[in-house]
Amino acid sequence: MAKEKIGIALGGGGSRGFVHLGVLKALEEKGITPDVISGVSAGSIVGVFIAAGMSPEKVMELMKENKFTDYAKVNMPVNGLLNLDNLKKSLEEYLPVDRFSDLELPFYVAVSNLNSGEIEYLQQGKLISAIQASSSIPVLFSPVDIDENSYADGGLLDNLPITPLEGQCDTIIGVNIMPIKEKEEVDNLMEVAIRTFELSVSGNRKKFKEDCDLYIEPDGVEEYHILDPEHADELFELGYDYTKKISI
Repeated sequence: MAKEKIGIALGGGGSRGFVHLGVLKALEEKGITPDVISGVSAGSIVGVFIAAGMSPEKVMELMKENKFTDYAKVNMPVNGLLNLDNLKKSLEEYLPVDRFSDLELPFYVAVSNLNSGEIEYLQQGKLISAIQASSSIPVLFSPVDIDENSYADGGLLDNLPITPLEGQCDTIIGVNIMPIKEKEEVDNLMEVAIRTFELSVSGNRKKFKEDCDLYIEPDGVEEYHILDPEHADELFELGYDYTKKISI
């Protein structure tokens, strides 16, 4: 009997991306590993290392030690308040391959094409520019130019990229780390940009649930700020503990 083909979609959520690693570790202990991965923003950062053959524990160690979620540099406010050059440098140093075709698993990166206004799921060419683009929250981070088009965070149009997995997987697992909670204050430009983005990507949660065979959204993830890198271990454990309790 042929092995069931499993696809895992990893959603965006900034520093909450450590949740993905806990979820993947718990799934692995249940005998569930991906055959195909899609990711957006933080999910693309985690996903590319998994697709390159690294274990969740190894990726966790790498991301913590090298501050992968503390990658923003102050930028002159032309087309974004910050840029992701630090993320680019970290990926160049620690990612063992530089093209999609060199990965061990098929991998898709969701990006928003600012010129066409459409979502794209990149699966060929250079990896690092695709991941940098997928992680560039509009206004907050500068867009990334690829082949004469400007690209921003794929979460703007699809924050849980299930679409590229449809039709090629027997089971699709989606991991959403961007539920929202009420905020008492939104009192500066950066927080306005973040809040606007959070609200824009949260509207499709119902559809995400319907399109997944297994939908994972750990309780409490909304309590963590998407640009706060100080809670990596807590977020990993949150994802791990929640997924261990799921009956699969």
